[in-house]
Amino acid sequence: MLKTFTLFISILIVSVAKAQSVPADIENIPYLITFGSEGEASWGDDDFCQVFFFVIPATHKDPVFIRVYDPGIGGELDEQKGTFNTKCNFSVYGGTGCITDKDATKHNPVGNYKSGNLLATKTFGNEMDKEWYSFGPFNPTSGELSKKYGGYIFKVICEGKEGDDGNLYKYFLSTSNSKNQEIEGGNAFTFEYTFRMHDSPTEISHVYPYIDSKVISIKQGNFDWDNDGELKIITNTRYAVYLDKSGDGDWKRSEHDVNEKEKESTFDVQFHKNKSRPAKNNNVSFYITNQYGETLPFYTIPIGGVPKPESKIKLTPR
Repeated sequence: MLKTFTLFISILIVSVAKAQSVPADIENIPYLITFGSEGEASWGDDDFCQVFFFVIPATHKDPVFIRVYDPGIGGELDEQKGTFNTKCNFSVYGGTGCITDKDATKHNPVGNYKSGNLLATKTFGNEMDKEWYSFGPFNPTSGELSKKYGGYIFKVICEGKEGDDGNLYKYFLSTSNSKNQEIEGGNAFTFEYTFRMHDSPTEISHVYPYIDSKVISIKQGNFDWDNDGELKIITNTRYAVYLDKSGDGDWKRSEHDVNEKEKESTFDVQFHKNKSRPAKNNNVSFYITNQYGETLPFYTIPIGGVPKPESKIKLTPR
C-alpha cells in the first residue's frame, strides 16, 4: 500500500508541473527536426515526418493553443542543403481515433496515422524565422478523451513536403494565442523522436519512455547516430544499460530485459556525445517497442520523475 501511495504522489508531483515546452528543458534537446521529402535519410530523419501528442487534463475547460516556434524553413536555425527549397506542413488532429487508431501509435507513418478529425493545417516555406505561430483556439473536448493517456489528446503531424532542407522547430502547449502560458497538468509524448543533438560534447540529451506493467523486454532502434559517443539507459535499479549504436545513415537495434521492479516506471535514455571528436549538427531518430512490437511513448515530462537507481550493481554488458 505504501509503495502504491508513494508512486501516486510521484506521478502527481510530475503531472502538476507546469512545463509544456516540446522538447522540455529536462530533455536537454535543442530542437526537433524534420527534413523535406527529397532529403537524404542519412542526414538523420528516417521518414520526413514527426508525430507528437498533447495531453489536456479533463479538468481544464478553457481554450488551448498549440504554438510552433520557427515553423518555416529558410532561417538561421534551419539546416540548409544548397538553396533553401523546402516546404513543411503542420496539421492538428483531434476527435475519435486521434490516438486510439492503432496506426497512430506506430513509429513509422504508415496506414491511417492521420486518424481523427483534422482541426487545422498550414504549410510553411521560407517564413516565420524565429517567430511563433499559434494553432487554435481549440476546445479541449475537440481532442480524443483517453483514460490511458490522462486527458483529451490532440495530435500534431509535421511532414516535410518538397525540398531537401531540415526544419528545426519547437512546440509549446499554451492557454494564450500570443505567448507561452502553461496548462497545469499538461504533457506531451511521441512514439518516435527525431531531434538535433547539441554540438558540445559536455551536453547530454535524454528521452523518457514509460514502461508499463505488461513490458517484460524492450527493443530499441536508433538511426544515424554517427557513432557519436554512447547510448545508455538508466532505470530505477540499474546505472547503465548500454545500447547498440548506429553509424551514418543506418539503423541499429538491440533487445534488453526489463526487471520486475522497473515496471510502471520511466527509463532515462541518455545520449552521450563523443568527447574527443563530437559530430556537428548530428540528427538522430529513436524509438522503443515492447515484446509485442508495440511502440512505447516518450513523455517530455517523465511520468513518476527521472529514475534514480536504488543501489549500485554491475553494468549490463553490451
